Order: sequence, then structure tokens, then C-alpha cells
Amino acid sequence: MPVQSSGQLPLPIFREPRFAEVDFRLASSNAEACAWLRRTEEWPSHRLALWGEAGRGKTHLLHIWAGRTRGQICRGPDLFGLPAQPTAGLALDDADAVADEAALLHLLNAAGEAGLPVLLAARSPPARWRVRLPDLTSRLRAITAVEIGPPEDELLRSLLARLLADRQLRLPETVQEWLVRRLPRSAAAVGDAVKRLDAAALDRHRTITARFAAEVLHDILALDEISGTGVSLSREGEALL
Repeated sequence: MPVQSSGQLPLPIFREPRFAEVDFRLASSNAEACAWLRRTEEWPSHRLALWGEAGRGKTHLLHIWAGRTRGQICRGPDLFGLPAQPTAGLALDDADAVADEAALLHLLNAAGEAGLPVLLAARSPPARWRVRLPDLTSRLRAITAVEIGPPEDELLRSLLARLLADRQLRLPETVQEWLVRRLPRSAAAVGDAVKRLDAAALDRHRTITARFAAEVLHDILALDEISGTGVSLSREGEALL
């Protein structure tokens, strides 16, 4: 059953993403990518691509790498020319959504001539991108691509705990585990769920229980049963109410 709003607007806090290295959680799903980022000098042709679905930490890793190397961060949709006088590495986020293929080709060529490393992040490996320029196609196919896999339960638990702490939300561990088992398996989904639970709890002046979470997140949770009169939780879920 959808939660009814009281009309109270929550304060706009905790909205900025945090990309500090201390906030990143190492797991088997991202271990290979992290290892490559520590060995920039070993990248074939000074280029590397991180790929995987949204919410797997690609942008976070780009910021970590740029901070270590004093590199410059750009976004594919905003790329319309070579960044001004790059003197260190270049990190291009959403690289598969580049607005100007010629600009990307020029960036790769210029960085190659200057011996500068280039780190790309996208939802698919560069070899699969649909580009029109033959020269760009050949360069993209030659880039080493490392996948970031879906997060494991332990990583989701750690992320959920941190996001709850950021918003000063206290949930029993049993409710947190209930959420981890039923939320879509992505960091983006966990972040969206915490945001929605925080707003709904403030709006309704409610404590977050499993039943309340089921009402607020009914459209994304994997629930055992959904009846016409509301959400029917499993015995395991009922024990958390």
C-alpha cells in the first residue's frame, strides 16, 4: 500500500555524492579494476577502460584515480574538444555517450603523443561502442577493458550501513538484512532506497520497519507476496515488524 504524504517537505541535505578514496569499498567485484588503477604505468598504450552497469562505482574510481595522479576529469556528453593543456592523466566518464567522436579521437591521439594515460568509464567495453569514425573504432578496440561486476551481499551491506549513517538513520540489523535481500542488486538502487525511506520517514514521522519499507519501496522490492489489500510479508519478514 503506497504511503500517503502529509505534505511536509524534507530538508535538502546529504545530496552531494562522495568520491573520497576512504569511502570506497573494495570487494571481489571491483578488485581487478582497483588493481589496474594502481598500475597506471602498465596500461597497454597508456589506456584503460572500466565498464559495467550504472551504480557499480565507475565514477567513484575515476575520481580516486584522478586524485592519485592529479588527472583531469571530463564527461563524454560534454566533450567537444581537447581539454585545455592537459599535463597529467585524463579520465573520461560516460565515455560511451561522447558527444563528438572527432573530439574523442583527438583526445586519444593527443594523449598518446604526450605519453599521458587515459582512463575511460562506460556501461559497455569500448570494442562494443557504435562509432562511425574508422580510426576511432580501431583505437577503441585496442583498449584494455576491465569489468566491474555486480556488488556482493557484503558490499551492499557496507554501502547500506554507510548511507544510513550519512542520513543519521538507525535501522536494526535485521531490517537492514531484510532490505539487502530484497533490493535490486546495485549501489544505485540502495542509494535510491535510502533516500526514499529517509524522506518518507520524515514526512510521516514514522520509524522504519520492514513493513514500512515494503510500503515505501513496493515498486522495487522483491517481496514474497503482494495482495490486493497491501503487502503480505513472509514469516521471516513478519518477525522484523
